[in-house]
Amino acid sequence: MNLFSRKPIAELQPESEAQGGMKRVLGAGDLVMLAIGAVIGAGIFSSLGTAAAGETLADGTIVRLGAGPALVFSFILLGAVCGLAALCYAELASMIPQAGSAYAYSYATLGEIVAWIIGWDLILEYAVGNVAVAVAWSGYFTSLLSGFGIDLPGFLTHGYRAVLLSTDPAVQGLMQSAPRILGMPVLLNLPAFAIVAAVTMLLLVGVKESVRANNIMVAVKLLVLTLFVVVGGVHIDTANYKPFAPNGWRGIHQGAAIVFFAYIGFDAISTAAEETKNPQKNLPRGILWGLAICTLIYVIVGFVATGLVPYQQLKAADPLAKALTVAGLGTASWIVAAGAVVSLTAVLLVFQYGQPRIFYAMARDGLLPGWAAKIHPKWRTPHITTLLTGALVAFGAVFADENEIYDLTNIGTLSAFAIVCIGVLVLRVIEPDRPRPFRVPFVWPVCLLGAGSCFYVMLGLPAQAWERFGIWLLIGLALYFVYGFRHSVLRTGRTVAVVPELEGPGH
Repeated sequence: MNLFSRKPIAELQPESEAQGGMKRVLGAGDLVMLAIGAVIGAGIFSSLGTAAAGETLADGTIVRLGAGPALVFSFILLGAVCGLAALCYAELASMIPQAGSAYAYSYATLGEIVAWIIGWDLILEYAVGNVAVAVAWSGYFTSLLSGFGIDLPGFLTHGYRAVLLSTDPAVQGLMQSAPRILGMPVLLNLPAFAIVAAVTMLLLVGVKESVRANNIMVAVKLLVLTLFVVVGGVHIDTANYKPFAPNGWRGIHQGAAIVFFAYIGFDAISTAAEETKNPQKNLPRGILWGLAICTLIYVIVGFVATGLVPYQQLKAADPLAKALTVAGLGTASWIVAAGAVVSLTAVLLVFQYGQPRIFYAMARDGLLPGWAAKIHPKWRTPHITTLLTGALVAFGAVFADENEIYDLTNIGTLSAFAIVCIGVLVLRVIEPDRPRPFRVPFVWPVCLLGAGSCFYVMLGLPAQAWERFGIWLLIGLALYFVYGFRHSVLRTGRTVAVVPELEGPGH
């Protein structure tokens, strides 16, 4: 009955494809591209402006300070923090090549109750975070349509919460001008719903098809960012770098807490463990190389953006496109906006890929109902949880406000990273002789610095984020004791069937 019972690593080894498991089709290059697809997206194309300029309410109240041109230091700080966590992910991923990511790792190191908390936190990173990505995608897509003279009605491109919390008078006016049903204004973000539905359908077909689509979108986003750097770099005004750090280290710290959303997702590739060829070698390579490439791109883009225009003018939903517009580079601005639509689609794809596999791993352990562990007999994908995730994200995106979600997603992800770092240390102590295809160098300082630095970045988030995170954890613990505690495979000894039925006629 011990809540901290650990699942033996031998039991965490995934089923082979012959046993009905998922197909192993991904190499190290595919994983690096998945990492770039997940990491370079809403953060660099959306939250960069807030991180540079800070956040102030309509009444003048300062919510948090911005980093100014020192935003590049915020990116370097986060690259170091995530690098420490990535080393820990790489060691555990090479030992436990299972689809559950940090959830599976904590089950083997810190016990069932911690694993449940991590799994619950990862929902914030993938499903809830993807709601914000879908809303950001809708904003860019709507702007692109306007460039072609197509203007969608405002009440079909803004969710209820987005209108309710907006400080823009034009958006606030939708509350009165929108059509009403039973006295309630109809405020729905239909483009956000549509893109999530389309991505979900693609993911149902199979992982290799999804990866091919991701690779194409990653190539497009890298070309667009290269265009921004080249065109913007030619027009840099060094006067914009003064003062370089207008709010000192506090601004760099709080800017890092905001733009951390730009980094979430590098761990998404660890959810692909059961679909990776030679995961013991390819997973560490994919995690570490993907993060290193993304950090370098962020530093370069941040340096150009803050040199192109005064950092205060980056405060917009589309900061890179706005920077080019303010600098008088309209054509380049339109191309970057189009690239942002493609980029955000790639993020949606990778996050929608990761969340169902975490549900799948939790259900296989009995902590969620057994139907969540089913594999489609033809496509070999977790089709039920893919559809469930798609439905949750799509309907959330219809009503939500993206700014409300960023902080909650960041704090949940940082807590998961910190626990992974602690898990590596615990496993080194209790199972020191277990084979480790990849080993964290200087394990004690790396792991302790990794966990501590994650907590330090969390301190840069506002009090409201901590309050909502506490409520989220309480809801998760209640669900665990209502269902997971009583149905745990580890505790009850029962098994959960995941092998798909044989394909029948018509398949």
